[in-house]
Amino acid sequence: MSYARPGSGGLDYYPCSYGTSPLIFRGPRRSLAAPYCAALGGTETFGKFLSHPYPALLESRSALRVANFGSINAGLDTLLGDATVIEAASGATSVILQVLPAQNLSNPFYRVHPRRNDRFIRPTSALRRLYPEVDFTAFSFTGHLIGTLQRCGPKRFARLRAALQSTWIERMETLLRRIARPLTLLWLAGHAPPDDAGAAHAQRPPLVTRAMLAHATPADGACLEIRARRAQPSQPAPGMIHPPLERAAAAALPGPEAHERAAAALARLLAPHTLSKAKG
Repeated sequence: MSYARPGSGGLDYYPCSYGTSPLIFRGPRRSLAAPYCAALGGTETFGKFLSHPYPALLESRSALRVANFGSINAGLDTLLGDATVIEAASGATSVILQVLPAQNLSNPFYRVHPRRNDRFIRPTSALRRLYPEVDFTAFSFTGHLIGTLQRCGPKRFARLRAALQSTWIERMETLLRRIARPLTLLWLAGHAPPDDAGAAHAQRPPLVTRAMLAHATPADGACLEIRARRAQPSQPAPGMIHPPLERAAAAALPGPEAHERAAAALARLLAPHTLSKAKG
């Protein structure tokens, strides 16, 4: 997961793995001897293009050892399908779960890759019936698929959107039951959670609304909203380290300032769980 030649100014993500998981996580690897905090999520939690993502910053601000289980392009299906991640989260003192997209999961209309949930694999017969004029061989990623289908007409897309959002809620409920630990949902994006389901497809994380977050937040947990501020939305935030060809990808992600604010807010929120034992 590192890029650029040594000494060229590129990032080393210290890629690591845990247990039998096939996933690659952001390192350095942390001991999973209790107590520790587990940070679960996708590209934002992994901290692509960042020297210090929020899990590392949180660890530096507290007495918590924080294991970063962020994986590039991971979604809810990635987490639910990985026994090592579930076991690690279930053994943690506290868990942070980044809010993940509703389009990046297998559902009644299409299937996604089991580990890289942003990759579209195939449509179901239900999607073919709903969009008989669409050639689905043209799609490799869910973002391209969803954008195209939305432009085909709002009525048909409303059916697809409702199914995706319902599936997201079901998967969240399943994940929370399996983890069964104190959990904080983290909204880390360039905007506040939308109230309008019809507008949610165009924002990151796609198709997730405020009502969905309220439904998914555990009774004994919390939902922390961190909105990335950027003077020029089309430009990467200052402090992001990326190859020239990945400027657009970097611009879509929260920058160092948002991760700093997330870590500070999480440190305050998790203060009751902060322990004085040495970090690993």
